[in-house]
Amino acid sequence: MKSSFSTSCRRCPRLAGYLQRVRKEHPGYHAKPVPSFGDVRPRLLVVGLAPGLHGANRTGRPFTGDHAGRLLYETLYRHGYAAAPESRDADDGLVLTGVRITNAVRCVPPRNRPQPEEVRNCNRFLSEELLAMPPPRAVLALGVVAHAAVLMAMGLRPSAYQFAHGAVHALPGNVALFDSYHCSRYNTQTGRLTPAMFDAVFRSIGEYLAAPVSARR
Repeated sequence: MKSSFSTSCRRCPRLAGYLQRVRKEHPGYHAKPVPSFGDVRPRLLVVGLAPGLHGANRTGRPFTGDHAGRLLYETLYRHGYAAAPESRDADDGLVLTGVRITNAVRCVPPRNRPQPEEVRNCNRFLSEELLAMPPPRAVLALGVVAHAAVLMAMGLRPSAYQFAHGAVHALPGNVALFDSYHCSRYNTQTGRLTPAMFDAVFRSIGEYLAAPVSARR
């Protein structure tokens, strides 16, 4: 399925206006909607919240250029999804295999807080990402907003699938939704999310994808 995503998207007036100001303040930044990164037909889709002001919004690649991506890319490397343990910038040659990384909202929001309408406006892009995945499909939601956005993209009620770190939700269409706390600086530095906790989530994902079809039902 061809994606309708474009870096010229201006569907959210608040975010478009904010990006315009950011481009003036930081002329060398990407400062546009940030495209997904990784395998075009992944078995695992990682969904974050939104680009960081001085991270993905600067580099143009999800979880790249600030603290938030350190644990993510290190873990992807340990579990065989990434060719290197870090993502430095959009031109570093990093290759991901079997995984794709995106965000619930593709534009950096003020104070890192997207509004519900902005999540809804961006949701069709997430829906297209999900539909492009071959079954079985594993989706990792980093945080509550990403969790709710995945359910919205599938036409499901968030109240039927409560977010909890380490939770696994069997969704229609041979989709398994895995929940984790976001790998933000706050969560990793306070110990709310540790490397061991994140590794455990990825082990569960690996076991799901390696299991026989009959074991997933």
